[in-house]
Parts: sequence; structure tokens; C-alpha cells
Amino acid sequence: QVRLAESGGGLVQPGGSLRLSCTASGVDFAILNMGWYRQAPGMQRELVATITRSRDITYGDSMVGRVTISREINVNAVYLEMNQLTPEDTAVYYCRANTVWGQGTVVTVSS
Repeated sequence: QVRLAESGGGLVQPGGSLRLSCTASGVDFAILNMGWYRQAPGMQRELVATITRSRDITYGDSMVGRVTISREINVNAVYLEMNQLTPEDTAVYYCRANTVWGQGTVVTVSS
């Protein structure tokens, strides 16, 4: 069974950057399709970015041009680099591996 652990969230000022990490265990990481999603208070969960096991990448509309998703097989990790953050990016960010969700990491953008 896949287990996911997210990290890297926190408080950042508008215009700042953060790097989120998600490590997977319990299954061969190379076969997993990975993704990042977010859910702001009172809003539906939405796609931020996905990266398949063959490294095909899709970005959601909400952060396109400001985020980069990548994966590193030797450490079973997927990363989300986020730049030019605004208060509207405040949300819980979730890692997903195939159909398994992580617990989420909170990102707060505020001055």
C-alpha cells in the first residue's frame, strides 16, 4: 500500500516561493503517477500539476506558469516549486499517487 508524506508548507509573503516535497513508500515509485492538488477554504479541490511515471506533465489553470513539478526516482519523491505566490494561493496542498492521497501540507501566503 502506498504511503505518502508531504512537507515544505508554511507561511510565505506575497511574491515569495516555496518548494513542496512528497515522498512515497510501500510500492515501486517508478510505476506511480503523481500529482499535486490544492484545496482552499470553502473551495473544491483542484489540480495544480501532475507528472506520470513516464514524466508527462500537466499543469492546472490555477498556477500555470508559476509552478514546476518534478520527480526524483532515487529518493521516491515528487516536488512542486511554486513562485510568485499570492494570498489566493493559500490552501492545503495534497500529494496524490495514483488514487492515494496524502494528508496535505498547509501553505499560507500573507504579509
